[in-house]
Amino acid sequence: MEKNQLLDEFRKCREDPEYFISNYIKVTHPIRGLVPFRLYPFQQRILSEIEGHRFSILRKFRQAGCTTIAAAYSLWTITFQKHKSVVILSKGDAESTEVLDRIKLMYDELPSFLKPGIIEDNKHTLKLKTNSVIKSRPSGKQSGRSLAGSLLIIDEAAFIENIDTIWAAVYPIISTGGRAFVLSTVNGIGNWYHDVYQKALDGGNSFHPIDIRWKEHPEYNYNPKFEHLYEIMREKGLDIHKWEETTRANMPNKQWLQEYECSFLGTGDTYIEGEILRALASQTSEDFYTKHNNRMRVWQEPHPQYTYLIACDTSLGRDRDYSAFHIINMYNGQQVAEFYSNRTAINDFAKILATEGMLYNIAYIICERNTIGNNLIDWLNNVYEYENLWDDERGDIGFQVTAKNRDSILADLEEAIRIDLIKINSTRTCDELMTFIINEHGKVEAEKGYHDDLIMSLALAVHAYKHLIETTPLEFVSRLPQINTPAMPSKDYKIKIKTQSGMMTEEDYKWLMK
Repeated sequence: MEKNQLLDEFRKCREDPEYFISNYIKVTHPIRGLVPFRLYPFQQRILSEIEGHRFSILRKFRQAGCTTIAAAYSLWTITFQKHKSVVILSKGDAESTEVLDRIKLMYDELPSFLKPGIIEDNKHTLKLKTNSVIKSRPSGKQSGRSLAGSLLIIDEAAFIENIDTIWAAVYPIISTGGRAFVLSTVNGIGNWYHDVYQKALDGGNSFHPIDIRWKEHPEYNYNPKFEHLYEIMREKGLDIHKWEETTRANMPNKQWLQEYECSFLGTGDTYIEGEILRALASQTSEDFYTKHNNRMRVWQEPHPQYTYLIACDTSLGRDRDYSAFHIINMYNGQQVAEFYSNRTAINDFAKILATEGMLYNIAYIICERNTIGNNLIDWLNNVYEYENLWDDERGDIGFQVTAKNRDSILADLEEAIRIDLIKINSTRTCDELMTFIINEHGKVEAEKGYHDDLIMSLALAVHAYKHLIETTPLEFVSRLPQINTPAMPSKDYKIKIKTQSGMMTEEDYKWLMK
């Protein structure tokens, strides 16, 4: 090209990152090898939205080319702007090195008139003669202290440990003029990435949400404008029309939801399986009224023919953990009320429990018997003289949760939810279940920054419910065709017994219900 043409091309590239990337950036494609990075329409949209917003957060599917877009945009930034610093934060050292290697390949393949020259080139840094630099770093607890830059890119944010701490450290640095682009596939809910993305959707922070779908990718879903691409795919034995069927067949459903459907719900290592969580979330009810200064939600008033169970988990009532209880209808396993508060003193909590217990037909009350729980039991037993407190096989009031039986009652809870033994109406309870995880050491616990008080009280409810079903001579109904409608108790209370002569007969217990 003539000098004037080169200057014109340089100007076009400097003013338009999309033009620069589509015309001069080369990448390694898994099928076609080293090829020009021709942006697909959804990739053009990503680039445009990054350019148009100071803070952007992208929810992506697997192999969408988003990290490559971020790499190419970083190279454009340091090539055409002086004294800029781009920092790329990745999950680990291998990932951070791989991203910078992509950028170096892109730079090497540029024509000479677009290369300003290199000042520094090492494993984690590329600095050009524009005095602009890319620093590609692995994540770590202290990463935020060294992430000062004009542009911060956080790759696979949902999988970075301590990302909340890192962001808290780096935000003051970029808040006065820097920019941030956060991108990731999803990894369940309850983590920093999920929280920031959801708040961005709701307008609760400064991030602009970017959402893409796998069906926008012409290599995954047929698009007649890309017939030339499908010719190449057919030569390699690939059929675009069978891509979804083949891909789904070769991976677990949970992985498909996470990596391609971008589904937050139930895609992390939640204790309750993701499909079950999705079903629970769709079946909750907002048809309730509140009591006790909005601390208690009530879906159904007590019915004189029903027996009820109240299971509670106690806290100090000092803004930390929550005091919680569920009221369960013993005839159908339905959650009819729920209490949840972190500002209720034990004596007040006991008064509420005694009041609600009496209202719900002198309900069974099961409390956890620990240091704080013993105080609650003392109030219920000795101050309010509540007459229907759960006791164990030794006659001790309450249930002692230990490291050994905790796993057992949680397993019972999982089974009860899975087989529809209980019906959960509360979104608060569902929210806790969605952040109740199996950690890297195999322990079941609430995710960092979240609570499990509603879960543990529900686990106690299931334990007591199953025990009462097995030991009480009444017929309990756990599955009803219309679970949301009030269910009538069974009218068949005939129990088979053996007479003194050894004959079998039936005793009718209907008189107990009169």
